[in-house]
Amino acid sequence: MSTVTVIGAGLMGAGIAQVAAAAGYDVVLNDTSQEALAQALGGIERSYGKFVEKGKMTGEDLVGAVGRITTTTDLHAADASDLIVEAVFENVEVKQEIFRRLDQIAKPDAVLATNTSAIPVTTLAAVTSRPESVVGTHFFSPVPLMRLCELVRGYKTSDQTLDRAKVFAENLGKTVIVVNRDVAGFVTTRLISALAMEAVALVESGVATAEDVDVACRLGFGHAMGPLETSDLTGVDIITNASSNIYADTKDEKFAPPELLRRMVAAGDL
Repeated sequence: MSTVTVIGAGLMGAGIAQVAAAAGYDVVLNDTSQEALAQALGGIERSYGKFVEKGKMTGEDLVGAVGRITTTTDLHAADASDLIVEAVFENVEVKQEIFRRLDQIAKPDAVLATNTSAIPVTTLAAVTSRPESVVGTHFFSPVPLMRLCELVRGYKTSDQTLDRAKVFAENLGKTVIVVNRDVAGFVTTRLISALAMEAVALVESGVATAEDVDVACRLGFGHAMGPLETSDLTGVDIITNASSNIYADTKDEKFAPPELLRRMVAAGDL
């Protein structure tokens, strides 16, 4: 198995590191804070422990997987990795700066992947000298439980890069869908954002309660969760940022976050 670097020790980054190590990859988990890294590693160990309790891992598997994860605050530690996954906050400028640095650090044949849920991959690839090596690998939270991975082809992503990312995701036990046009929000975020924005608008205008909107989607459409429950789970700020990114790229009003959602974010009611 090859070496993978995951940048960002938040919920998504830690989850990707967890499943990669469990699949046999040597993983370098990177963040700017030792505290964040320690917290992430503790969460990974607890999650592995739950899998052991349920009989889905052995104690030996747990020890082996934890042993394959190293943590660092030095981005230069990614210089030997075959695949690097950026999984930081959905901010274009922050992500672009990481890709600028990776362009200088990563070895020439490394795959540079982004876990963005809404920012066009081409926007990130454009700041590098190797846009053909950049691909979107959109995992879903919680990563150890969610089976889907959305692979996104940037404007210049090569077939080889896409194939290598597909092998990686499938080795982690994920089912892959391929997004062939690099539209903001891809497939899944566009769908949930449009539904969630309309659901919030219905609540905001007094048409129905949040609970009843979710019941309608669960029982009427067979959804496992309603769009507002999903927004609460992922974070109201996350869905707002994602939908705002799509709106900024498309100017399509159905993706514009309603006032209620924006006020909730401003109030910290996430």
